[in-house]
Amino acid sequence: MNQGAKAYRRVNIASSVDSASPHQLIKMMFDGALARLKRARGCITHNDIPGRSEALDGALSIIGALQGCLDHAQGGQLSAHLDSLYDYMQRRLFKAIVDNDVEPVDEVTDLIVTLKQAWDAIDATALAPAMRQPVPQL
Repeated sequence: MNQGAKAYRRVNIASSVDSASPHQLIKMMFDGALARLKRARGCITHNDIPGRSEALDGALSIIGALQGCLDHAQGGQLSAHLDSLYDYMQRRLFKAIVDNDVEPVDEVTDLIVTLKQAWDAIDATALAPAMRQPVPQL
């Protein structure tokens, strides 16, 4: 991708983030994590170690940001379970890095797809009062 296209993409992404609701931002984070996991899988199968590391670092950052968005005061057990799940995902991705293995990447991908499907089914208007935590900048 040339420099102009990269700059346009960054501006377009920043614009999308600025105009998104908290509900949409979480959806974007799931999408971003899935894109990075897909790239990591491809890099592992092609033995592209720098690409794998970059993609998994990005996925780990997004999962950490999702974990940081959890409101434990409001979320109760659900928040605690999600926190544990995000922690598990991070440990599995570290294993993928150490072992250069696609299996943990596939497992985390399946988990994020399941979470994204559940999130997509939630009515965003019903979430508005509960979404008090700002989504951190990546």
